[in-house]
Amino acid sequence: MTPKVIVITGASRGIGLAVARFLLRAPQSHNVVVVARSREPLESLKSQYPTQVQVVCGDLSDSATVKEAVELALETWGRLDSLVLNHGILEAKRVEDHEIEAWRRTFDVNYFSVVEFVKEALCHLRRWRGNIIITSSGAVTTGYATWGAYGASKAAINHLVLTLSNEEKLVTSISIRPGVVDTEMQREIREFHSTAMDQKDAERFRTLKEQGGLLKPEQPGHVIAKLAVGAPQELSGKFLSWNDPALAAFQD
Repeated sequence: MTPKVIVITGASRGIGLAVARFLLRAPQSHNVVVVARSREPLESLKSQYPTQVQVVCGDLSDSATVKEAVELALETWGRLDSLVLNHGILEAKRVEDHEIEAWRRTFDVNYFSVVEFVKEALCHLRRWRGNIIITSSGAVTTGYATWGAYGASKAAINHLVLTLSNEEKLVTSISIRPGVVDTEMQREIREFHSTAMDQKDAERFRTLKEQGGLLKPEQPGHVIAKLAVGAPQELSGKFLSWNDPALAAFQD
């Protein structure tokens, strides 16, 4: 198999890092541009795979970061096969208390930066019949109190994927519900956001951690990585859980 070139956002930890590591190791040995705000984990990955990794460190709500990531893939390897758009932020506040500027910030990071990535990359993805895999959330259907901005931004992602499936027949676009994963975001939910959340919701996340009920990042991460390489076109437009039977061929 010819090595693919894949841009991965939110790649410094959690699911994004799990995706990158899976794609880099043999026998896959693909090439990746890893993007995040934290430079040290990205540079550590590059030191392990110097010929397969390029690093972009920056704020994903900044158009320059998006443009740099796509251009770096093309300049280094001459192609772009897939986007794995895995970044996101969550701030827990009730609608009444959540400032409009904070909503805008959430959408800038979680949604509009994704739209920018797609627009910047589409002409290249068409050429290589590529894939766009976006991390969504179960919050789009659960509607947790205080998660309004986060859930709405992820719901918008699902509609973007649905639109792309109709507009871009040469590109496969899928949004993935990764489940409740042991990531930095989960730690922040337990330690910082739980006081704003409804008690029953906060307790659910605490109990999952205490009882070992959180998924490992590698579980959804490996599914996402495999989809980035070989997502079937018939799944384009779908919002699927990482362990959906439709993805059985991509599960470990």
